[in-house]
Amino acid sequence: MKYFKRSEFACKCGCGLDTVDYELAKVVDNLREHFNAPTVITSGCRCEEHNKSVGGAKGSKHTLGIACDLKVAGANPRQVYDYLDNKYPDNYGLGVYSSWVHIDVRHTRARW
Repeated sequence: MKYFKRSEFACKCGCGLDTVDYELAKVVDNLREHFNAPTVITSGCRCEEHNKSVGGAKGSKHTLGIACDLKVAGANPRQVYDYLDNKYPDNYGLGVYSSWVHIDVRHTRARW
């Protein structure tokens, strides 16, 4: 990873889980370069217990280390989502929320 530390993707409960998929790391590095702005990983990998405590979906891609939620300084979530959707139109999972964007590197296309 060029712009991020593994610890930025670590489970927020403190359990020590810090799995980060290589493809996910490439996508977020590219995103950071494109916007040329600080990018914060608000939620990376999650252990099952933490995923449940934050209301994550059963089978969440976060528990596999292939997903993260993030914010880009100076860009609204729709701008970030649109960039990712245009760059990766046929794959990955993308979700836009009021203050962040979800990206996961599943091998199929999903949008919400």
